[in-house]
Amino acid sequence: MTRSATILLTALAPVSWGTTYAVTTEFLPADRPLFTGLVRALPAGLTLLAVARVLPKGAWWWKATVLGALNIGAFFPLLFLSAYRLPGGMAAVVGSVGPLLVVGLSALLLRERPTARSVVTGAVAAFGVSLVVLKAAGALDLVGVLAAFASAASMSAGTVLTKRWGRPDGAGPLALTGWQLTAGGLLIAPLALLVEGAPPALDGRAVGGYLYLALANTAVSYWLWFRGIGRLSATQVTLLGPLSPLTAAIVGWAALGQSLTPVQLAGMAVAFGATVAGQLGQREARTAGRSFRRGDAGRRARSVTGGRSTSCTGPC
Repeated sequence: MTRSATILLTALAPVSWGTTYAVTTEFLPADRPLFTGLVRALPAGLTLLAVARVLPKGAWWWKATVLGALNIGAFFPLLFLSAYRLPGGMAAVVGSVGPLLVVGLSALLLRERPTARSVVTGAVAAFGVSLVVLKAAGALDLVGVLAAFASAASMSAGTVLTKRWGRPDGAGPLALTGWQLTAGGLLIAPLALLVEGAPPALDGRAVGGYLYLALANTAVSYWLWFRGIGRLSATQVTLLGPLSPLTAAIVGWAALGQSLTPVQLAGMAVAFGATVAGQLGQREARTAGRSFRRGDAGRRARSVTGGRSTSCTGPC
């Protein structure tokens, strides 16, 4: 598969995540964010485990738990907490610093040298997102801001560690995704029961909404996301993230009757342009996918070459 096709398939993940708000508000019970996070993660993870039929071995039991906590178990509750406590799209604005966090973490953990392109495109994308979603508001809630930043940091760390640890022999992206979703769902379950109590009664619309979130929005989307991490640089993948709030704005306009101002349209153009620019000029070496599949063996090979990453020749 060509690099362009890989980018387009990976981009479907944040596009799908951009529909979450509309589905949640129009189909699901109100004020049950943890239950929603649980239903998104655990059934999807168990379904992928049943399809892949591969369980972790050895160190991958704790690695899968760590990745599941960062990408799912901590990310979902923190994201919902920030959305409930912050006005307008402030949670999305704070969360849009994720690409910059990935740039820094990639330098520390993957030895990918930051470039002016990656830093500038990440900052410009965050600025564009702020024009799209930020509305006038009063004083900000400190807990909400910290939760939004922590959710972005959690997902960023999970993305970089997913790239660093790769996959063990015999496990494909489907199995790795199933491990993480299952681990994350199991971590959310006791928190949801403690905070929100018993599950709510569900009608047909809610069941349909949860099925969409669990299958298309989570199982398929996270599989595409982790598959992309294995074939592209961590920075390149995370720079696709702004497509999520952009999709949410478009869905809100097309399906929910929300208006788009000229400033928002300009912000969409800026954020989308930065997202495209983040994919240009980043040539991946053919060893990227192979080193990801080798996992620990790939890192041992890098140590032999003096600690220099051989997975890409662009921003690395």
